[in-house]
Amino acid sequence: MKRFDVIVAGGGHAGCEAAHAAARLGCATALVVTDKSSIARMSCNPAIGGPGKSQIVREIDALGGLMARVTDRAGLQFRTLNSAKGAAVRACRAQADTIEYEEAMREELAATPNLSIIEGSVRNILAENGAVRGVALITGEELSAKAVILCTGTFLNGLLHTGLSQTPGGRIGEGPSAHLSDSLKNLGLHLGRLKTGTPARLHKDSINWDVPQPQPGDIPPPPMSFFTKKIEREQLPCHLTRTTARTHEIIRTGFDRSPLFTGVIQGVGPRYCPSIEDKVVRFPERLSHHIFLEPVSRHNSEIYPNGISTSLPEDIQDAFLRSIPGLEEVKVIRYGYAVEYDFVPPTQMYPTLESKMLGGLYCAGQINGTSGYEEAAGQGILAGINAARKVRGEEPVILPRAQSYIGVMVDDLTTLGTEEPYRMFTSRAEHRLVMRQDNADQRLCDLGRRIGLLGEEHYQEYLERQGRIQSLVKRLKGAFLNPTPETLTLLQISGLPPVDMSIGIAQYMKRPDVALKRDSVFGDLAAFDDTDIERAETEIKYEGYIARQNRWIEQLGKIENIPLEEKMDYGGISGLSVELQQKLNKVRPLTFGQASRIAGMTPAALSILMIHLKTRGRNGG
Repeated sequence: MKRFDVIVAGGGHAGCEAAHAAARLGCATALVVTDKSSIARMSCNPAIGGPGKSQIVREIDALGGLMARVTDRAGLQFRTLNSAKGAAVRACRAQADTIEYEEAMREELAATPNLSIIEGSVRNILAENGAVRGVALITGEELSAKAVILCTGTFLNGLLHTGLSQTPGGRIGEGPSAHLSDSLKNLGLHLGRLKTGTPARLHKDSINWDVPQPQPGDIPPPPMSFFTKKIEREQLPCHLTRTTARTHEIIRTGFDRSPLFTGVIQGVGPRYCPSIEDKVVRFPERLSHHIFLEPVSRHNSEIYPNGISTSLPEDIQDAFLRSIPGLEEVKVIRYGYAVEYDFVPPTQMYPTLESKMLGGLYCAGQINGTSGYEEAAGQGILAGINAARKVRGEEPVILPRAQSYIGVMVDDLTTLGTEEPYRMFTSRAEHRLVMRQDNADQRLCDLGRRIGLLGEEHYQEYLERQGRIQSLVKRLKGAFLNPTPETLTLLQISGLPPVDMSIGIAQYMKRPDVALKRDSVFGDLAAFDDTDIERAETEIKYEGYIARQNRWIEQLGKIENIPLEEKMDYGGISGLSVELQQKLNKVRPLTFGQASRIAGMTPAALSILMIHLKTRGRNGG
């Protein structure tokens, strides 16, 4: 029997980050994948980032993970979204060359010490005395380990649907994990059923590119990673087109053969990324829906039509695609399909992503009910860190909601659970002004270095960047503008509002129509890059709001972090409803703050719980 410290099952985005983190932290790690060439495969859209998601990618980067750096190596186009809005909701999004992304990730993993990549499929979880002891592969071979991380994506009892045709599989051309679900059930875990989907892939030479509207990237391209100096790759444009009333008519004709509307699909689909047939039904007043035509790779002819995920029959897909402007003569490389799969409702996990039922078993990614590469990768790095720390006998890492989007996501999942594929949005984060994508390094680099995942070179780079930003902030706070003829002329040239009295530059910058610019009254900024300038401007502009939110976080923290006993019997607390007693016993919150977010929890119930804690403390309980 081969022996490891940590075994990671599945080589998707969660599995890559989990395996890299565990191995980097010194654990002998096995990454078990059905096919080495499928590692980091972008099964659906060829993009990384977006609102709420780029924040997670930057947090992974700050901790020492891979996704941002690999994206910068393989990007086809880079854009900043919501650039005209506040800093809290700005987001980077990168189109990735899917072939180059997979190659770059494989290279990163191959260069990671302590990491072995094994081709195989996990059939059973091996357990003994309430803890994992390894896995059994479909071949019968057994691998031993003190921790196992399941990153199975859509492969648990995966079933593909195109029209009324069904094929077992986790994605097109790849079979399902047919036995692992039974193993998990036998261990006492409850499973649910979810559904996701993907659109057809189109041949680029069959599209009339004169019709769709070009969507170019930003110049210069904004890197996804804090540690990428500059993106020098040629950028490719995306294009925008739309469905039409005729498209929607054709889609409706296929409802009698749709697995979604005939009851064939039992799993719950994503609310925020619905199929095109779902959109037509849910939004009958909409005459059209956006479609972004996105390049998949420089090395093939595939175009990804973002916005028209579908499981309709192939003839209906052909017909509705050709009703879309620019796609009248389109050729389909691969038809869209839905995939239905098992997941483990995540209230069965601790905020460390370790199972409450079986010590040493961790779950990350779509197995926990999430959707999206970024959400999966964020869970993967946390599970990898905690699996390694468990093996090494160290305290686990729990990311607070006020520190990271990963923390928000994991708290949502493990406290509230999910009945549909979970997707991250900025609106889910109560403290988003202090958890921006641009300051993820400030929030998490110290932690990444402390646990040993972030390398010394990158950590020193972070410290130098922080030093530059703070020196610029200090300089601007100590400078003044006076209404001299020379200053007024410079303001006019720069398109900045005039001043009629002496004013501190920091106060002046708080005006909504003032931006920190080079070659203006703000002095010589040659020593600072664009990121330094943007960060300093944000810190000054939102200083009052940030201070207020930090005070609120500090006040909440006094209650948030009050510990609760893991094995407390909530059924014995007088005054709590039976429903809340059952939910508390199911979730087993680790802190008072986590208990406060359980669905149905009321202020009165929280008061009862607090009184109970104080009484237990006085009585030595």
